[in-house]
Amino acid sequence: MSDYVEAGRGPASTSARGFAQAFAALDRGLGAAVETAAAGLVVIEIIILLAGVVSRYVFRSPLVWSDELASILFLWLSMLGAVIALRRGEHMRMTGLMRYLGPRARAFFEVMATTAPLALLALILYPAFDYASEERFIVTPALEINNAWRAAAIPAGLVLMTITAAIGLARRHRPPLILAGLIATAGIVAAFWLAGPALQPLGRYNLIIFFIGVVAASVFAGVPIAFSFALATFGYLALTTTTPMMVMVGRLDEGMSHLILLAVPLFIFLGALIEMTGMARAMIQFLASLFGHVRGGLSYVLIGAMYLVSGISGSKIADMAAIAPVLLPEMQRRGAKPGDLVALLAATGAQTETIPPSIVLITIGSVTGISIAALFTGGLLPALAVGAALCVVVWRRYRHDDLSQMRRHSTREIAKLALPAVPAILLPFVIRTAVVEGVATATEVSTIGIVYAALMGLLVYRQFTWERLKPMLVETASLTGAIIFIVGSATAMAWGLTQSGFSQQLAQTMAAIPGGAYGFLAVSILLFVILGSVLEGIPAIVLFGPLLFPIAKQVGVHEVHYAMVVIFAMGIGLFSPPFGVGYYGACAISKISPDEGLKHIWGYVVALFVGLVIVAAVPWLSTGFLKF
Repeated sequence: MSDYVEAGRGPASTSARGFAQAFAALDRGLGAAVETAAAGLVVIEIIILLAGVVSRYVFRSPLVWSDELASILFLWLSMLGAVIALRRGEHMRMTGLMRYLGPRARAFFEVMATTAPLALLALILYPAFDYASEERFIVTPALEINNAWRAAAIPAGLVLMTITAAIGLARRHRPPLILAGLIATAGIVAAFWLAGPALQPLGRYNLIIFFIGVVAASVFAGVPIAFSFALATFGYLALTTTTPMMVMVGRLDEGMSHLILLAVPLFIFLGALIEMTGMARAMIQFLASLFGHVRGGLSYVLIGAMYLVSGISGSKIADMAAIAPVLLPEMQRRGAKPGDLVALLAATGAQTETIPPSIVLITIGSVTGISIAALFTGGLLPALAVGAALCVVVWRRYRHDDLSQMRRHSTREIAKLALPAVPAILLPFVIRTAVVEGVATATEVSTIGIVYAALMGLLVYRQFTWERLKPMLVETASLTGAIIFIVGSATAMAWGLTQSGFSQQLAQTMAAIPGGAYGFLAVSILLFVILGSVLEGIPAIVLFGPLLFPIAKQVGVHEVHYAMVVIFAMGIGLFSPPFGVGYYGACAISKISPDEGLKHIWGYVVALFVGLVIVAAVPWLSTGFLKF
């Protein structure tokens, strides 16, 4: 039943109640169908890629069609995942400012956060069908099938998103509010359309209007980031250029179709398996037995545990969720302040952004062409350096703790906890070594990790809940859709910026910054801290990576070194209040008020900045172990 009927805003008529029940039934049916299909696609992708690995490395007979089929299904998985994310409200969005609005204004902007994507979907639907139709003339090389089978995922996903958004709008909000949101959205679209002739002579000023003004207004109004990017790009191309909108759909497809991005859902699912099988808990309990008796010991364990498990799940929220429930209650029992706990948890989220197999690293490799193996190798020492800076703050804050009541674990107890922890501790190293040494690609090694984690859960930990598999698969699809749809939208936006000549102008401006390489790094740090707090990491990387990485190389900054610097800068923005979404995610997981963490987090933020400056000033930390 719709919220406004349940809220008791007046006696609902029989017809209204009937409509509400019909919408609810349609929502459940459509949601179940899409979730089942998406979960099935995740399983099929795992099977296909695992079959390819086994065929290549065991039977020495590669399956020439496996990557192509996996790529086709991946686009369908991404679009269906985007539908699920839209239905669940899991697309990345900026809601920090909405907390300061009154109930009426907040409700209105919540409606606008749905009507704005609906406007985009309505505008881009026909070009998407046109694009899929044009793809029928292309035949895939390995399977020799019509490429429209792959491209059809885009219009199909857009149609499903349109239906899902409309149902969600009808179910969650009152008709007068919906009407107001639709009128406001239609009015804004009409105003831009009528202003089209006046916009064309403005030239590059349109970049400010659309890619700063429209994006900022949409993001701060709570519109999902992916849709904000796409709206700005569509408006810019449609109103100020003669580019067919089918081209924008093509760029969206291009951004979502990089094969390396197939690692995203597989690592997300692997992270869920690690949590479900108890591997993360076993590792944390072992580390706690080693350091739990020293001052601030469990804080060091938190930093170390995040270092070991980070990046595998594809979501920092998932990483923190695997660790926080195990450590935080015990830390509070020992007298740690809740505000300090959530502050440190958020800080470790920023500190471990470069730990492979980080989805951010994979995304950078995808959009810039940098070797994934090089990024995986280069990310370890910088995270260690930043972690050391956090440890200094922990030492300072806990150096006077009374440990008279703390019992030191015996060698026998430590050994008992070490045995079950060994498989869990080995997994991250197996994954990283396999990629760095060239045994398997980042995509392939994730399937090896999935098999490893499943076997450990079944045979060693005896903890494998079959009932949780489908929810885990659906969650994997949802997070994948949210991430990949942003990548596609940001790719289209970056293409629009490039075609406008902005990239050349940006290159000239950045190259002229005083101070050479270090001046360029300083400006980049400032830029990505801001972008991290507003756009989060992946959208910022996809949007600005192709523009700035060539400039970094031009001014003499190694591309891997630059990657580490910008990732840490984004992490600081992402996990720092007042705008950092990651900070509020840490608060939600730890069930601690954001206000409690505010006075404790700034010491950790300073430590993160100190660590970042060290990483920026000492390129060897990022490049010292690379194979040139």
